[in-house]
Amino acid sequence: MKAVTRTKYGGPEVLEVRDMPQPEPKDDEILVRVHATTVNRTDCGILTATPFPIRFFTGLFKPKSLVPGTDFAGVVVAIGEKVTNFRTGDRVWGLNDEGLASHAEYLVIKEDAAVIPIPENIDFEEAVACAEGGHYAFNFLNKVKLVEGSEVLVNGATGAIGSSALQQLKSRNIYITAVGNTKNLKLLEQLGADKVLNYEEVDFTEADDEQYDFIFDAVGKSSYSKCKKLLKRNGIYISSELGPSAENLYLPLITKIRGGKRVIFPIPIDRKRSLLHLKELFENGYLQAVIDRKYSVEEIQDAYRYVLKGQKTGSVLIVFSSDD
Repeated sequence: MKAVTRTKYGGPEVLEVRDMPQPEPKDDEILVRVHATTVNRTDCGILTATPFPIRFFTGLFKPKSLVPGTDFAGVVVAIGEKVTNFRTGDRVWGLNDEGLASHAEYLVIKEDAAVIPIPENIDFEEAVACAEGGHYAFNFLNKVKLVEGSEVLVNGATGAIGSSALQQLKSRNIYITAVGNTKNLKLLEQLGADKVLNYEEVDFTEADDEQYDFIFDAVGKSSYSKCKKLLKRNGIYISSELGPSAENLYLPLITKIRGGKRVIFPIPIDRKRSLLHLKELFENGYLQAVIDRKYSVEEIQDAYRYVLKGQKTGSVLIVFSSDD
């Protein structure tokens, strides 16, 4: 099988496409033929080992896994003797943000891991495009108590995390101000934004005179100090990144002690719950995939270079097979 490999941390140049033996499932595993996977921010962090603490999960001095990749959508082609939840021919999608070796034509995964059937109304590419971003968005949003009519600002609302967060919020009738760039303003409105701010023309922290119950920096390019004045009395700020000098690791404690406006830095862990939630959203028509570009596995270095620029809209896919 074709697989993307690397033996050390670094930039896209360390990636190499090689022929490797097809894995065989153990008694409690399924073998999946991968139709599509993504190159996402998590993959880039694992590739470059930045920030440094990621090495405690992926390998201190070199990657634990030869093959990168954190999500997939495909078909079960073989099952272990003790597997009861899946059959050959099942369409499935899965996620493990610590590494899943999914940048390959085949992978194995335990049946009780974060892998579930794909909803009947979507295809492989739509499913995988929503996995990683949707997982993080769900785990950030469920840490905040919001009710119908709450006011939320999403910065970076056209990325994989931001676009999913926008749609998940809209499914709950939340009032959303979305921050994005010129080319994606119509997309933001299509996804459900009530108000749109163009960061190429204005600084949302200076131009917006509204206050919010919750500010979600889905790209980690702002900070609590800049957004604090936009928060209501007991408003909450969450970022998808550590922030300047890793402040989002200690500000949650400081702001909790002080009371009032708070910073929360949640750690998402229940991947299967995330997938089940996203599946429900798909089935009820509340979620649509946002796909920027598609690459072949031979173009893997180009895919990583593009994602590392930090300008993608939605998800970037690696497509092994487009047939359903």
